[in-house]
Amino acid sequence: QVQLVESGGGLVQPGGSLRLSCAASGSIFRVNTMGWYRQAPGKERELVATITSGGNTYSVDSVKGRFTISRDNAKNTVYLQMNSLKPEDTAVYYCNAEIIRSWGGYVDDHWGQGTQVTVSS
Repeated sequence: QVQLVESGGGLVQPGGSLRLSCAASGSIFRVNTMGWYRQAPGKERELVATITSGGNTYSVDSVKGRFTISRDNAKNTVYLQMNSLKPEDTAVYYCNAEIIRSWGGYVDDHWGQGTQVTVSS
């Protein structure tokens, strides 16, 4: 069994900052790429940023220069530092991780339960 537990969401004013965390636990051999997605009301889930186990990052244009993804491989944890938040960043943010549960095993996709981020004055 693998769990992804997110934390750090909340209500923040425009221009403010939040830091999301997501820790993977359970039967884990290796964690490959980790990432953050978000889903706003009435919209489809969209990619925000990803980071490989080697530290290579990717983020979508709408968050570049404002959001930073990072990870601690020893803790199987991924972070999303969100600065200069805008009302359009309001969404449920989901953590995703590609996890191998045993040596020679397959890569499985795992999701967190989601954490609400609301940007409003």
